[in-house]
Amino acid sequence: MKRIITSGVALAATLTALALVLPGSAAATQDRADASGPHYYTTKTPYGPQESARDYQPVPKGFAPVFTENVARHGSRAMTDSGDGDAVLAVLDSAKDQGALTPLGAKLGPRVRTLLSGATTIGYGNLSGRGAREQRDTALRMERRLPSLLSDITADHEPIEVETSGVARAVASADAFTDGLTAGDPALAGLIQEPVTNKDLLYFHKQPQNADYQAYLDDDPDLAAVIAKIDGQADTAKAATHVVSRLFGEDFVAAMSGDDRVSFARSLYELYSAAPDLRAEAPGVDLDPFLAPRDAHWFAYLDDAEEFYQKGPAFKGRTITYDMANVLLDDLFAEVRAKADGTSDKGAVLRFTHAEEIEPLAVLLGLPGSTKGADVNRPYTYGNNPWRGADVAPMAANVQWDLYGRTTGRGTQYLVRMLYNEKETAFKASCEPVAKGSRFYDLNELERCYHRG
Repeated sequence: MKRIITSGVALAATLTALALVLPGSAAATQDRADASGPHYYTTKTPYGPQESARDYQPVPKGFAPVFTENVARHGSRAMTDSGDGDAVLAVLDSAKDQGALTPLGAKLGPRVRTLLSGATTIGYGNLSGRGAREQRDTALRMERRLPSLLSDITADHEPIEVETSGVARAVASADAFTDGLTAGDPALAGLIQEPVTNKDLLYFHKQPQNADYQAYLDDDPDLAAVIAKIDGQADTAKAATHVVSRLFGEDFVAAMSGDDRVSFARSLYELYSAAPDLRAEAPGVDLDPFLAPRDAHWFAYLDDAEEFYQKGPAFKGRTITYDMANVLLDDLFAEVRAKADGTSDKGAVLRFTHAEEIEPLAVLLGLPGSTKGADVNRPYTYGNNPWRGADVAPMAANVQWDLYGRTTGRGTQYLVRMLYNEKETAFKASCEPVAKGSRFYDLNELERCYHRG
């Protein structure tokens, strides 16, 4: 491959490119505002890169990028349906009819209606304007990190393969990402292939071959018991009562059953966590004032617990929630190996998927905060486990592998660097980097420690 270099000549250009960042914008200003206080949006957290390319390690001497691939969750989106909004509005309307709204409660209904209206403009479950921007900006930053690779892809007419789950928000994310690539380098347009649907690879949690996983979600007694135990804690009722007490008068609150209070509070939390993803469609809708931070924190924990047990490391000693992601890890290895062996002419492989695929892949890769399972008799809490949905699988979460090559008199050596949400990230502890503390790993070593190849 002609782009593999035998000296450090291209290294300076690469390092210069790594120092580039996207310019500021009104959207970036809004992102900073979103991050100005404590927020508890869990897996609905809008995306932001976790490290500046300026802080990346230098590429080892003589190596140049020859291939890149990613696995990305779709970007920010509208809520799946209007159910939570309808439920909240029904209670608000009842309270209004009875003159039972507090001054704060009176402000909630119009905001919820605006939020629902914004969702309907793009369609429930579909990619939002913010989600499209997340993907475009990620693509532009990728180009700035790997300028020589993108130039060589263009010069060598190498195809860029695009795969999706086939779900509308994943397809739209792929389109937004590739739009970002062509905006940065129009010459790539003719090399980006039409997206193909691969449900076995990128929507595996719903496929027939994973019926055992689906049975786990529906019927596993341990799962049902632990979720019921977590949800049934006294703090849930306490937080729900605090939520409704801020919005409704005492008599109205007293007439609500405990289950009604919890149901209302949880639906409100779902809207609270969805609102930031619809900034473009429902500008100015901020539901943070309607959930005190302590209450938002508690309902975020309940949401994270469900994600943890359904899609994450779940119960210690059991692998049902993440075994199925091996198909995706196999594909990551297959693509870098094919490039290294010269059996693939692809310049890049781009995949767009869902949290149900990112979370189990994170377990298999050993990504930070993703791997610790819970004892059956000691449920997951924020105090005993580092797993957080906002860190593991925010909107537009992504894993990127960059393949670097160097040719010497002894042949060609290939290194892999992993970025997790654009942060240089170590592979699992049993893998040895090329030097202590390095984020670069020999491809053969990665195949050994992940039992591939």
